Amino acid sequence: MYGCQSMVAKIEGVIIKRPQDAFIGPQHLANFWRAFNYTACPDYEKTLLEFAHFEKVLQQHVAKIYYLPRHEKAGLDSIYTHDPVKITRRGAILMNMAKPLRAAEPQVLQAWLAQIGIPVLGKIETPGYMEGGDVIWLNARTLAVGRGYRTNAEGIRQLKVLTTGMVDRFIEVPLPHADGAEACLHLMSLISLIDRDLAVVYSRYLPVFFRQILIEMGIELIEVPDDDYERLGANVLALAPRLCLYPAGNPVTLAKMIRAGTQVFTYPAEEISLKGTGGPTCLTCPVLRK
Repeated sequence: MYGCQSMVAKIEGVIIKRPQDAFIGPQHLANFWRAFNYTACPDYEKTLLEFAHFEKVLQQHVAKIYYLPRHEKAGLDSIYTHDPVKITRRGAILMNMAKPLRAAEPQVLQAWLAQIGIPVLGKIETPGYMEGGDVIWLNARTLAVGRGYRTNAEGIRQLKVLTTGMVDRFIEVPLPHADGAEACLHLMSLISLIDRDLAVVYSRYLPVFFRQILIEMGIELIEVPDDDYERLGANVLALAPRLCLYPAGNPVTLAKMIRAGTQVFTYPAEEISLKGTGGPTCLTCPVLRK
């Protein structure tokens, strides 16, 4: 079974990739971390420990975990399995990655998805670009898509066609320049739904109209302060409604989520998340939520 047209329904199946299959080893990291625009070279042994902690939480709460294997055409960023594909009730939509070093990932994923029984509904084609981190289901029939350096207008046009009949409301959200074209800024960097009526947001970078839409939809907003945002504090993985996985080191936002009645599991994130700018949603590609 497959289909994820929610960011908060219980995850029943998920795709992840272990560091040993994405980072390969310490020398491979040393050779390529600058090319992938990481903030520093991850400590390979620590990535294994951090990911083991992350994976253990998933194993406790997700019925089926799929492990994406090593592939020579997939680089360091392939640990962030959310970006190359979005899986709908009709099948997978393969992205077209704007980051050149990730360009081969959707093609690699396509062959592997067939092996686990997930058909491909379609793909974003050049000149369109899109990355999964820019695509957020606000509910089963409402889709918000960030338009910035990783997702362009043509990619969004193609996604509208591919989701015809599945979406009643399609919201295009312009993203800020922020730290520039080389930085990783997705819509998911700024907002994470953790229940149908609750979201963690970094409002400083959200367009006013989109923030107002969220409020009009009855979604309560938990505001992320600047210090937590810099540590991926707006990136929260909902394992189920108000049951979340979150990067350690964001005490203000963590306390706000707990006060809102959320159970939160934290994981050490320095090596696998902060240095590559990919939080818990980035590290996971839900296959089935229900």
